[in-house]
Amino acid sequence: MGKPIYIKLSTFFFVFFFAWLVFLAFMPMWFDQALHLTGTQIGIIFAANSILTMLMEPVYGYISDKIGMKKHLLYFIVGLVILTGPFFTMVYAPLLTSNFYAGVIAGGLYMATAFNAGIASIESYIEKCSRRFDFEFGRSRMWGSLGAAAGIFCAGRVFNIDMNMIFWIASGTALLLLPILMFTHVEVTEEEASKSEHISLSDVKELFKIKDVWMFMAFIVGSSCVYGVFDQQFAIYYASLFPTVAEGNEAFGYLNSLQVFLEAMCMGLAPILVNKIGAKRSLVLAGTIMAIRVGGSGLVTNIYAISAIKLLHAIELSILLVSVFKYIAKNFDNRLASVMYLVGFQLSNQLGASILSPVAGSMYDSIGFASTYLILGAIVASFTAFGAFVLKSDDK
Repeated sequence: MGKPIYIKLSTFFFVFFFAWLVFLAFMPMWFDQALHLTGTQIGIIFAANSILTMLMEPVYGYISDKIGMKKHLLYFIVGLVILTGPFFTMVYAPLLTSNFYAGVIAGGLYMATAFNAGIASIESYIEKCSRRFDFEFGRSRMWGSLGAAAGIFCAGRVFNIDMNMIFWIASGTALLLLPILMFTHVEVTEEEASKSEHISLSDVKELFKIKDVWMFMAFIVGSSCVYGVFDQQFAIYYASLFPTVAEGNEAFGYLNSLQVFLEAMCMGLAPILVNKIGAKRSLVLAGTIMAIRVGGSGLVTNIYAISAIKLLHAIELSILLVSVFKYIAKNFDNRLASVMYLVGFQLSNQLGASILSPVAGSMYDSIGFASTYLILGAIVASFTAFGAFVLKSDDK
């Protein structure tokens, strides 16, 4: 953990996640309270984001594996993140209120290229560095969670003052990513360059002829994806449990900061657990925690109880992310690690979310949050049981 490359990449994680989560955690509230969109409209936005992210993830995955350890794609992503403030306040908000579907498409393209597919590319790049320079990816990603906690805490303090300020803070913070990236030197060997340059689309085609790839993707769609859809509008439900929306906004900011801070601690410890019990068992454990978290949110209405259940996310996410990378590295061609992560894991998430988001949004409007959460929890539990049978054991 004292290696210079670890310190630089961990700092990059911290700053990027601060710039992202300082607005992302409060974006559903911004849609609801600043733009006055309905639950169905918000569901459509998240569905479009998922669809456009799905289009970008295979492209990013292939480019990432093709250029190997070069940083060109990371510079492109950082440039887009710096534009967060101008885009959200001068382009996205006016479009959503004047021409909703044009805004949906513009926002979906931006979120896909800058953040949703962008962070997957960054995570995949740093995971490759972790294997090359011999440090645990989870302990580097831990700093991303700390950055997210700091960003959410900051957003909770300013959101009730000026809802648009969160986007300008993101832009200002993102400027720090450029010098960090410039001073992070990763030498590309001739062997690495040759391996990456010889990757072709036929290699990707052969990868997706493997049955175990599809079993893994099916598990992700039914577990991690459903959890992501559940989380999209949870902030709105949580805020509604308080006497006033402003109190709910502030409390959610504090709770989310605590959750992400705990997530950072768990991210540092997760590699120990995953190495101990194996990647498959860790994936099933993460799915079990997801099912408890989603279904439990539909059973309790007490603010303290639902806050405690919310904090389970810290444990589940850290185990999931570390075990996904280790499962991919153990079972599939490492030359195509980025493709497998961005398509096999991230695209699977987005595929399910693009279908389920508007359905869930409509259910929130028709039967309420609690009843919807019980249904989503049952889906996660079913697919977790499915994963226990179809995922490859570590000894095979």
